[in-house]
Amino acid sequence: QQRAERFMFEGMEISLRASCAVFVTMNPGYAGRTELPDNLKALFRPVAMMVPDYAMIAEIMLFSFGFEDAKVLAKKIVTTFKLSSEQLSSQDHYDFGMRAVKTVISAAGNIKREYPDMIEELIVLRAIRDANVPKFLMDDLKLFNGIVSDLFPKIKEEPADYGDMETSIRARTVEKGLEDVEAFVKKCIQLYETTVVRHGLMLVGPTISG
Repeated sequence: QQRAERFMFEGMEISLRASCAVFVTMNPGYAGRTELPDNLKALFRPVAMMVPDYAMIAEIMLFSFGFEDAKVLAKKIVTTFKLSSEQLSSQDHYDFGMRAVKTVISAAGNIKREYPDMIEELIVLRAIRDANVPKFLMDDLKLFNGIVSDLFPKIKEEPADYGDMETSIRARTVEKGLEDVEAFVKKCIQLYETTVVRHGLMLVGPTISG
């Protein structure tokens, strides 16, 4: 306001540039976030923000991955998470926001690159399952399957072929003196799928519980 070029800050003289500014974005209602202290908040001017259009963001991202039917598919992805947040139980590790949408789209892009001739709806359906099924509780999984089958009624999903990886998992399981149980192998594959689309992850539950 004073249009000063230099000012004193805690005993130091600092040059002031009009082109430099500090912005703090925050989401205090989100898990693990805290409010800014009042004495720090008083130094900043509040700016109102609105919830972004997830469907539009998803549509643009899908187009960038080469999907032709991006508009319809984006709405289905967003609707899946909207219904999931309303119908599924509340768990600390559940996330149905933009981060989850981005994870699904990244997974869909990876599948699209690997199988360019696959039906686009099937690609998105597989991506939604790969990115979400591993984290759901058993009761919520039934509800989630119902939501997905309603949004993709005509799509018959075929089991993915993991070839050498599945063979290696089964071989190593036997080598370690463990039982070659289908559920355990599936969880190993889900762990791999999660590492492909997530920066970090956490395994919850007793060791070798599946």
